[in-house]
Amino acid sequence: MKVLVMLCVLFTLFALIFPVAAAWTPREEAEEPPSDSGDPEPSASDGLFYVETGEKEPEVDELTQVTLLKNGEIVELTLRDYLIGALAAEMPASFEPEALKAQAVALRTYYIRKAQSGTSAHPQAQICADSTCCAAYRDITELRDKWGESFENNLKRVTAAVRDTDGKYLTYDGQPALAVFHSSSAGYTESSGEIWSSSLPYLVSVESPETADTVPGYVTGVTVSAEEFRETVKARYPEAKLEGNPEDWLGGTVYDASGRLSTVDIGGQTVTGPALRSMFALRSTAVKLEPGEKSVTMTTTGYGHGVGMSQYGANTMAAAGADYKEILEHYYPGTVLE
Repeated sequence: MKVLVMLCVLFTLFALIFPVAAAWTPREEAEEPPSDSGDPEPSASDGLFYVETGEKEPEVDELTQVTLLKNGEIVELTLRDYLIGALAAEMPASFEPEALKAQAVALRTYYIRKAQSGTSAHPQAQICADSTCCAAYRDITELRDKWGESFENNLKRVTAAVRDTDGKYLTYDGQPALAVFHSSSAGYTESSGEIWSSSLPYLVSVESPETADTVPGYVTGVTVSAEEFRETVKARYPEAKLEGNPEDWLGGTVYDASGRLSTVDIGGQTVTGPALRSMFALRSTAVKLEPGEKSVTMTTTGYGHGVGMSQYGANTMAAAGADYKEILEHYYPGTVLE
């Protein structure tokens, strides 16, 4: 009888042990990662970001290697570490968790597209830390300086957003989407075809809920002297006729469906909204021009090119109860979360 009891106990233990062991094998496809509750505080290792994960399945991001060009040097790191540094540089860590998750997916998608297509700007690296070329990135030392006493808490929030979306990215027609984003919009986002040479079906104008109450510096004004305005315009458009009263320099203006400046006649030359923004370092192309006798005032709403996800719009949606999947579906309509 005792032998029979012992055999039953051994059989039960055998049955319990092997399913657990099998559960620790790496996943073949990206799934929802386990909860991060109970994990220790994030700490730094060799200048990169690291959280002790213990005995669990490897994360997809941890298994993906990235080559990053930063300050003229090549940095090799995991996709997980890259996304933490990029997310921390591109979006305030104080934003809602679901907004941080949406941004993490957008950055992961952007990296995958860059890694697959390559770029002539830096063929030796998949992606760079220049926000004018790829996306901003800050390493552990820079984040300690930036966040100060909030470092541990902020790093925990950013790390959670990356881990909770592990391996997830957006596709359109089976290919990684161009998941561009900007800081804030003026009621509606911009269609890609309005400012770039090609139009993508998932980068179209959609409503964006942020307002002056939720966005610092939402409406800003830039006033330049008449002489500075004339010299700046003529440097790019030498045929522009800008003599006499500045109030007579401006002709018809055309605004697109999103409320941004499409074109404006300046001294007989057709100037696009993006060109005007570039010439005067404006925050956006949602701009109104007001010429006076001695100066020209340009008042802008929002910040950035306006295409894709609005970061402050995403944060407003998250605060109202939207999850990161709903945010991504709204700003990148027609894409699929893989």
